[in-house]
Amino acid sequence: MPDDLDRKTNAILKIISESREPIGSVEISEKLKEAGIDMPERTVRYHLKKMSDEGLMNVHWKEGRMITNKGKDELSNSLVSDKVGFMSQRIETMAYKMDFDIHEKSGQVILNISFIQKADLAKALKVMAGVYKQKLGMGEMVAIIKENEEINGVVVPAGKIALGTLCSINLNGILLKHAIPVESEFGGLLQIEDGRPLRFTDIINYSGSTLDPHEIFLKSKMTSVREAAAGAGKILAGLREIPAASKDEAEAILRRTESAGIGRALMMGKPGQTVLGMPVGVERVGIVVPGGLNPIAAVEEAGIETESKALVTMVDYGKLINFFDI
Repeated sequence: MPDDLDRKTNAILKIISESREPIGSVEISEKLKEAGIDMPERTVRYHLKKMSDEGLMNVHWKEGRMITNKGKDELSNSLVSDKVGFMSQRIETMAYKMDFDIHEKSGQVILNISFIQKADLAKALKVMAGVYKQKLGMGEMVAIIKENEEINGVVVPAGKIALGTLCSINLNGILLKHAIPVESEFGGLLQIEDGRPLRFTDIINYSGSTLDPHEIFLKSKMTSVREAAAGAGKILAGLREIPAASKDEAEAILRRTESAGIGRALMMGKPGQTVLGMPVGVERVGIVVPGGLNPIAAVEEAGIETESKALVTMVDYGKLINFFDI
């Protein structure tokens, strides 16, 4: 029972933390139901009072509640066991929600968001160009959001520019829309030699991670994407698995995604065979895809500070521009 109460408390805290405006008990109760937690408004108010007394939130009278810094710390540190597999769950949710149509070239696509200083933009774009030319990013379509502007709830701080790069999970969503189930196995560092994928040198399984593996590798400064663009280095990449029976159809779909500027696979294996030394399930096919944050990793390597988050939001494809048209 205590664990169950903690989970419900954390669910309420999470809902409040994700709201940019004060939120009330009625709306919280509705959002809890959407998350599979049936909690009457009266019970929600009980928990809200208790959390308010503990300093986890501030009360804004009729408007509702806003989370405090203490509440954010509590949410971040509590119930680690609940966070295991978080990335896998996030991937599945975002892949299901995106609705890009490769034939109409319309719909919602998934973006990573990276903040950089306005003064660094020109230099950053020059660095990124080399990565996109070698097709080591995810497609060529990007979003640029100016300071103080907003994109689906993400507000760009003053003095900064936000770069939206396509996430590789878009490929999951597109395949899923064509009835091809996809399993994201891991994110890792892929060694490139003579312009070709050679082997994975480091991997982090999505199922055991609370953070996006590519964010970890990027901030750990373990990439050498600029060198890879010149022929030899390490890039961010991941391994997906699909049913072997869908291989031919998947190849045709991925050719369409590349022509739409959404992204491509670096390589696709053979049924039941290892891919770059990594095991693949029986009657499964492995697909190696580049990381959407590779252009940003190159920017970091150039000494330009960035702040990046993967799988942040979705945006209409029509709002994107081709990188080479910037």
